[in-house]
Amino acid sequence: MAEPTDDRPEPSDSPCDLDCYCRLDGLMELLSRRYAMQLICVVGAIGPARYGEIDGAFEDVSSSTLSSRLDDLVDAGYLSRTQYAEIPPRVEYDLTDDGDELCRRLQPLLEWAADREQ
Repeated sequence: MAEPTDDRPEPSDSPCDLDCYCRLDGLMELLSRRYAMQLICVVGAIGPARYGEIDGAFEDVSSSTLSSRLDDLVDAGYLSRTQYAEIPPRVEYDLTDDGDELCRRLQPLLEWAADREQ
């Protein structure tokens, strides 16, 4: 009986060993939270953005969820939050260098997901 062929690399050919995946725990936990990846991409697409601009990019997200996720991404170092001493107060969110790199690395995943939906 012939063995099935598989195009996957042998485990020894993999660029990562099993220990390498353990380092993803924190990042994957953050990115798996609702709207986290979308927020990275939205802020990356529109640049420095105010809360209202970000909120406008989403349809059915509650303000508490959106605020919480923005805080999570700021705390993790992927977004920066700049508050201006103006009346009315103004706050802008932007990608940090790590956030910009993450956004660029998410693009192929998003393109793959879009292709699969078609």
